[in-house]
Amino acid sequence: MVEDRTLNGRIFAFINYSLLTIIALLTVLPFLHVLAGSFTTSAELAVKRFILIPTEWSFDAYRFIFSTDTIFNAMGVSIGVTLFGTLFSMLITALMAYGLARRDLDGRKYIMFMVVFTMLFSGGLIPTFLVVKELGLIDKYMALIIPSAISAFNLIILKNFFQNIPEGLEESAKIDGCSDFGILFRIVLPLSMPAIATLSLFYAVTYWNTYLSAILYLNDDAKWPIQVLLRQIVVLASGLEFSSDLDASVPPPEQTVKMAVIVVSTLPILCVYPFLQKHFAKGAMLGSIKG
Repeated sequence: MVEDRTLNGRIFAFINYSLLTIIALLTVLPFLHVLAGSFTTSAELAVKRFILIPTEWSFDAYRFIFSTDTIFNAMGVSIGVTLFGTLFSMLITALMAYGLARRDLDGRKYIMFMVVFTMLFSGGLIPTFLVVKELGLIDKYMALIIPSAISAFNLIILKNFFQNIPEGLEESAKIDGCSDFGILFRIVLPLSMPAIATLSLFYAVTYWNTYLSAILYLNDDAKWPIQVLLRQIVVLASGLEFSSDLDASVPPPEQTVKMAVIVVSTLPILCVYPFLQKHFAKGAMLGSIKG
């Protein structure tokens, strides 16, 4: 009987690992195709529908993208907005989540209702633009941060995570004379690093992919983040005219440029993710349990 169970377990493990391997390959192969396509020639890309290893290596797409220093300025803008925006969003999200996690907070249910309400209904594009304009944020970097500073989804996850922390820890800290801010920054946040790392990645990806807000609120193209500039590069590579500092003497290989743009815009987030991976699943699962 024990041998049958062991055999069944091995068969199940084999099937499970096989399916997971296939799913993993289906997930990774498209990105490998894009990466290989960005280093190949336009002629080879036009002939072959799927490429994993280029037969003829070419750096024309990256030479075209980096033919101007503007892209480095845009990269610096995106990095700055992502770093500051993530820190700012996590700070105010943690402060609000900690308050809502306190069961003795008066009006807690009504505040939570308003938070959840924003997940279903919003003022819309034009009212948001008018608010940003009245705040004097047009053509300023804060316009990319303040309108999306708090995510209701992230707030709810963090609040539920805080509620799972034993109340005895907070009571002990209060007995020792610790203030509410002291409890938050010295006890609650250090114990919530899986959730903090997970939500920080969520916010970082959101700020890094900022596109629509930059188009709406930034009139100066020198302040464009990397996503907007890369979109303009794709437009130029497609043969459409627009004002740009790109070197016109470098021929734009259309398809390979599009793939190179995907690699350039995705690579920084991929470099950050391995450092947060160990916290990612744990933080998302624990924060999803209602306390």
